[in-house]
Amino acid sequence: MHFSTMLKPYLPKSLLGRSVLIIVTPLILLQVISATVFFENHWEKVGRRLALGVAGEIAVAIDGMRRATDSSSRLALFQQMRGALQLDLHYEPGGVLKDTRKLGETILVRQMTGAMDETVNKPHRIDAESSDRFVDIDVQLADGVLSVTVPRKRLFSTTTYVFVLWMAGTSMLLFAVAMVFMRNQVRPIRRLAQAANDFGMGRDTPRFKPEGASEVRRAAGAFIAMRNRIRRHIQQRTDMLAGVSHDLRTPLTRMKLQLEMMDGVDGVADLKTDITDMEHMLEEYLAFARGEGGEATVEFSLSDMLQDITTQARRKSAAIDLHCEGDIRAPIKPNALKRALTNLVENSIRHGQNVSIRSGVRAETVEIVIDDDGPGIPPENRNDVFKPFFRLDKSRNSGTGGVGLGMTIARDVIRGHGGEIVLDDAPGGGLRVRVSLPV
Repeated sequence: MHFSTMLKPYLPKSLLGRSVLIIVTPLILLQVISATVFFENHWEKVGRRLALGVAGEIAVAIDGMRRATDSSSRLALFQQMRGALQLDLHYEPGGVLKDTRKLGETILVRQMTGAMDETVNKPHRIDAESSDRFVDIDVQLADGVLSVTVPRKRLFSTTTYVFVLWMAGTSMLLFAVAMVFMRNQVRPIRRLAQAANDFGMGRDTPRFKPEGASEVRRAAGAFIAMRNRIRRHIQQRTDMLAGVSHDLRTPLTRMKLQLEMMDGVDGVADLKTDITDMEHMLEEYLAFARGEGGEATVEFSLSDMLQDITTQARRKSAAIDLHCEGDIRAPIKPNALKRALTNLVENSIRHGQNVSIRSGVRAETVEIVIDDDGPGIPPENRNDVFKPFFRLDKSRNSGTGGVGLGMTIARDVIRGHGGEIVLDDAPGGGLRVRVSLPV
């Protein structure tokens, strides 16, 4: 597997996260490289020089002890070393060094050991673990053991902590500044995405305007131009079909009047039925062209809407059962969505004897399931039924259905709300219609 493929699941998905990663990764690498160079060069050199200085002072003390012939001279030497060099010396005549173990911090002890081997070159023991403030060094001499207590600050450079703090502090400051700037750059992109999503759901975004970087402004301007073109196209289509519908209603009305005056003539009843069907088709065509129109999106109770649809269906003697999980509210266009759900319920009633409607909220999504016990729809035709004017009944008989626009209108409305409609097999052998809407 490729290395980039392995890392992909762990990388940030958002533009802000990826932008921050692009900024932070070089910053961290720079810090690691700087710290490595500092520790391997500066700190090692400074620490070694400090250790060599202390070891040299111990060598001077040992050399001075050789010249001190009595205890008073040795005591004066120790006092001088304590006052001038902060070394606390103690000599144990006849003492024997029990072991030469090195205890405590690895770097400090390693540097001090190297300095003692280079300068003093005698058996010694270093203890940097017993005390937090001092380091104890025992040196085996020919006639005894010399114990030296050295302040830890003489062997350790505090510039290390200062360097690390400055490096971490400036990095955090740069990271905070980068986050602020990147948020300001990403915000216009988020607003553009939200405006596009709202437009797809039929919601108006009057306050949206191009802002941000020049590329984002160009994308926002292209979106606004596209949105205006789509709105003009929809309006022109609606106006055209409205005009056609109005023009056709006039001759149909005259034909109805003529037929009323021809009462009793053979075939008049059939002609009246045909004219009624034509008027119904015109209304369907106009509704399909109009779509959702300019209806505003409001917070509405889907439970109340489904209750109204069920009540209307029961008035037509339909056997229908409704179950809603509490009061479900969502931002919708009530008239358009009610028309779409009514089409779906009427289709189920037309082809089945028993209909069941269930609704509930699943993971921030409203789910409406409509089951019937009718013949269902073959799987190969489930996508076709959403095509305009498609009917399973090729005879186009109005008694077995409408003009083939009900399912098309329903899907357009549901998708306009940001949802989806799926057809499946019902448990009772009929058709299951599953509608999903965002909360």
